Amino acid sequence: MNFQANTFQDQVVLITGGRSGIGYQIAKDFLSLGAKVVICSRKTDKLQAAAEKLSEFGEVIHQSCDIRKTEEIQSLATTIKEKYGRLDILINNAGGQFPALAEYINDKGWNAVINNNLNGTFFMIREMGKSFFIPQKSGTIVNIIADMHRGFPGMIHTGAARAGVENITKTLAQEWSDFHIRINCVAPGIIESSGLDNYPPPVQAMFDEARKSIPLKRFGRVEDVSNAVLFLASPMAAYITGISLYVDGAQHLNYDKMGLANVLRSFMK
Repeated sequence: MNFQANTFQDQVVLITGGRSGIGYQIAKDFLSLGAKVVICSRKTDKLQAAAEKLSEFGEVIHQSCDIRKTEEIQSLATTIKEKYGRLDILINNAGGQFPALAEYINDKGWNAVINNNLNGTFFMIREMGKSFFIPQKSGTIVNIIADMHRGFPGMIHTGAARAGVENITKTLAQEWSDFHIRINCVAPGIIESSGLDNYPPPVQAMFDEARKSIPLKRFGRVEDVSNAVLFLASPMAAYITGISLYVDGAQHLNYDKMGLANVLRSFMK
């Protein structure tokens, strides 16, 4: 079933990290379905370039914002209030991490990822909740987390941060239900987007092997993640709150557990 062209007509949507990859696709899809979109990220020049391209699909504005800094989030809220007077949907997509074994992550590296992925997400939720959703007694939040269902070896910092966001989601689904605020998570597996280009060649080689181990035998596409986000943000999910929707081809159930099965299968050929 396709979304109707007016599914989000005139709704105001804020997407953090909306200048590239998954965030850009989400912004594009919301615009295509009638929404007015605000994108933010730290890099002003790239943000502006993304907004110019996205303007082909609908009304979009942009503002640089470091989600780790409450004063910048509050400034963004003021801009949205002056421009639109309301906010209907918040998509927390901004984040960042680097691959490393736990014993090699120093304090600075740990704090940087926790501060961005966990603290920044909470600060954004809190400020947009107080500025818009709680006074309006309505609002929808979707948090992009990660496939950390069985831990996140090699990424312990972001696994811990995203698990924290998932708990925030479950908590606020209850605390903010009186305000008619829905909040859910989307947990992507390995997605073929601009984010994969940031990893060094050995990790890229690992990704090539990983593709074979995913039960659906492919990586996800940015469209796969965006479709899940749009569903959870739409009226079709009006009775869904406090959940995490895994978009990973069953990676969280079976990933890295196919070794024995593949060996046994090889004897049968």
